[in-house]
Amino acid sequence: MASKAVTIENINPNIVKLQYAVRGPLVIRAGEIEKELEKGAEKPFKKVIKANIGDAHAMGQKPITFIRQVLACISYPDLIETVDFPEDVKQRAKDILGGCGGGSVGSYTMSHGIELVRRHVAEYIARRDGHPAHWQDVCLSAGASTAIKNVLQLLCNHVDGKPSGVMIPIPQYPLYSASLAEFGLRQVGYLLDEEHGWGLDLGELERARSAAAEESSVRALVVINPGNPTGQVLSRANIEAIVRFAHQHRLLLFADEVYQENVYAEGSRFFSFKKVMREMGEPYSSELELASFMSVSKGYVGECGLRGGWMELVNFCPEVQAQLFKCISAMLCPSALGQAAVDCVARPPLRGEPSHALWAQERAAVLGSLADRARLVADTFNSMPGFSCNVVQGAMYAFPRIELPPRALEAAAAKGQPPDVFYAFQLLEQTGICIVPGSGFGQREGTFHFRTTILPQPPLLRDMLQAFRDFHDRFTRQYA
Repeated sequence: MASKAVTIENINPNIVKLQYAVRGPLVIRAGEIEKELEKGAEKPFKKVIKANIGDAHAMGQKPITFIRQVLACISYPDLIETVDFPEDVKQRAKDILGGCGGGSVGSYTMSHGIELVRRHVAEYIARRDGHPAHWQDVCLSAGASTAIKNVLQLLCNHVDGKPSGVMIPIPQYPLYSASLAEFGLRQVGYLLDEEHGWGLDLGELERARSAAAEESSVRALVVINPGNPTGQVLSRANIEAIVRFAHQHRLLLFADEVYQENVYAEGSRFFSFKKVMREMGEPYSSELELASFMSVSKGYVGECGLRGGWMELVNFCPEVQAQLFKCISAMLCPSALGQAAVDCVARPPLRGEPSHALWAQERAAVLGSLADRARLVADTFNSMPGFSCNVVQGAMYAFPRIELPPRALEAAAAKGQPPDVFYAFQLLEQTGICIVPGSGFGQREGTFHFRTTILPQPPLLRDMLQAFRDFHDRFTRQYA
């Protein structure tokens, strides 16, 4: 039999190196277990709880009515005339359709997004920060992930004879490590300080950059705020220190701010990097290159499947920005339905408009419930022997630290698995709870963690946490 033209030996080696933990082997096994349950297999649980990924609607969160009504109208415009939707819904649908070729969301849009939506995003940013934003610097995308990867591709080059390096937090969201591997960029990890609420220490940034400088040209710094997987919210003073560091070392700053609506802890407040940078004045306000990212997948909206997002580029070289937009145009355009969801987030119903009261009620209910669940998750893990969990200040995740008994470490080694992976597989097989081991995000050597979402609705979340407690008690006794 003739050999294949494309084999594992001759494909792009960067693809082989790529790992994406939140959809890795544990999630594949969780899907297999679901099929086994559907076929009547006997398990010590009745359903799989996918606490591995921030998919709010999959965990029972209800869609925001205003967004879904607008989407219904633009998908089937006859509804504008035949259904008793609020007038602001119908007008929004007409406005969006007016920006689409042929008045249909089935047509291609401009590659960087519908101009009306980009203008609304710029207005949102200006309201949020109290500083002007230019719609020409806004680019819509298929979720924030696509935009992040587009900007990372700008760095795929050798500088001063060395490959480009990108500083990312450890723990980090695996999109970054996976994308750096895919593009052949060097990963430069800086450790977050677990003992101080997963804070970002300037000395650690300096250490990481200096250690990497011999073998790579460090060109960019990624900051995730609020944090994923760690759930911290950066203070304004911390953001100012990061801005100074990035400016001092001529780094492009990636501000991953997709959880900016998800802030729960008392005393925590979201500050955008752009707002802080502008208010710090010169030279930062006009010199630091910043790319910030937002998504409709998170916040109070949770529309992950619609794939809507945006980025704003600040202080980019005009020629570079033109080249980036040229590259994006090769992908034609993001989903028009996702762009419509972006429009509803960037310009929600205003006070006095027919949809405002329900929108405000639904938004408050979602964020209030998430705040309650954030407290419940952290408090529960902190009450369990062998666990410690920082306060979930924001985002949608807890990242508890766990102590594993020596015999568990030996059993994991015998299976050829990292200890936290071994623990996570045991948890999945015995309880149906799917989490992501800390090793998939990176963690300080000698420590073990996992990421779990706070997204299951309260009754299911309480059941999940009780099952977790019972499992850990059995696991500890088994490997004591």
